[in-house]
Amino acid sequence: MSRLQVVSGKGGTGKTTVAAALALALATEGKRTLLVEVEGRQGIAQLFETEALPYEERKIAVAPGGGEVFALAIDAERALLDYLQMFYKLGSAGRALKKLGAIDFATTIAPGVRDVLLTGKACEAVRRRDKQGAYAYDYVVMDAPPTGRITRFLNVNDEVAGLAKIGPIHNQAQAVMRVLKSAETAVHFVTLLEEMPVQETADGVDELRAADLPTGNVIVNMVRPHILDEEAVRTAATTSRRKDIAKSLTAAGISGAARLVGPLLEQAAEHAQRVELEREQREVLAGLELPTYELPLLSEGVDLAGLYQLATELRKLGVNGEA
Repeated sequence: MSRLQVVSGKGGTGKTTVAAALALALATEGKRTLLVEVEGRQGIAQLFETEALPYEERKIAVAPGGGEVFALAIDAERALLDYLQMFYKLGSAGRALKKLGAIDFATTIAPGVRDVLLTGKACEAVRRRDKQGAYAYDYVVMDAPPTGRITRFLNVNDEVAGLAKIGPIHNQAQAVMRVLKSAETAVHFVTLLEEMPVQETADGVDELRAADLPTGNVIVNMVRPHILDEEAVRTAATTSRRKDIAKSLTAAGISGAARLVGPLLEQAAEHAQRVELEREQREVLAGLELPTYELPLLSEGVDLAGLYQLATELRKLGVNGEA
């Protein structure tokens, strides 16, 4: 059972939307889900139509069946202060370092420190238990960096562990990697049925596998319905069928029907071409040998109601916490 669900994808594929919908889907029937943002864009707050997320876990939605979705925007500077307090008991000294700019330096200049802090905070939420010994959250969903950076983002703890052979930093990095490389974690890729995002997805899957990081599902977002295939367009374009189309348009009360047939067939041809290109991209995705799910394009855009609709679609498709 994968309790840490990492969602990545090329920019523009809707990865934040899918991460939010997944958090809602996993929270159904009384489950508790934590939705984590690590890029500082406040995309989650916008989707749930709420104020900007603070550096604290806050309930932002109730899922069907009474489940709850909490959200957290992880701030690297605040996470480092927590880390310094936890391992070095710096307290006010840590706050003084922040005033001097040392915290900002560490989280923006020092190699890998920022990503260690971000992933470490998410993994802490995965491992956390309440006073009764139960997990604080059934699932943690991370809206992660884009596909081109996801492997380095998740694997940076290995690099830090190699640099720090002993001590708290070493132990922290090792603890994080034990979660990220275990069956507790699944990394999902969001894509569109277009050449560039599909290729980035394939490259991302290869990189994760090479780094021995766990892959999850491929979620194809914004899938448009198929109306005509190429054969239907060829048939409609014949002389006799063109006349039939014109007659049908005239019978429907459309004036100038004969002039409309050509432009309509051009649009139909474009549609058929898109269908063929999407078929090719589906073949590429099938070659990845990962479970693949498709979410429909919402014609009205994704508002809060649309987010719940996508969550329902994910549940219908059977997307759950399994890797």
